Amino acid sequence: MADRKRILVADDDPDLLELLKMDLTFQGYEILAAANGKDALQIAMAEKVDLVLLDVMMPYIDGYHVAYEITNKLGAKAPQIMLMTSRDTTREKGIALMSGAAEVMQKPFEMAALHVKLQEVLSKPPSNQ
Repeated sequence: MADRKRILVADDDPDLLELLKMDLTFQGYEILAAANGKDALQIAMAEKVDLVLLDVMMPYIDGYHVAYEITNKLGAKAPQIMLMTSRDTTREKGIALMSGAAEVMQKPFEMAALHVKLQEVLSKPPSNQ
């Protein structure tokens, strides 16, 4: 199982975080988790992950700033980043892309739709800024 993708999931909603951890583990991913932006940034900088799934509105540091820091500090070695938001994604997509995210997922979402988006993002080549 050496090709198992590692995903860092960050969300301040403990129920959603637990649901995502269980579901994505069941889907075959190795999951790391953070309950706020500060922890997410620390984990992303310390661990090798393939994708970071970030909530936009989190304590300490929001998802946009976490994404921006990851892409700027890790450069070509940065993992793919996908943001989740309950805000209007058509309005937020530009900000998300400028922060370094590859995709934005509108909350609430169906898990099947999330699985498809994750596969799409994980199959993209890194966006070497």
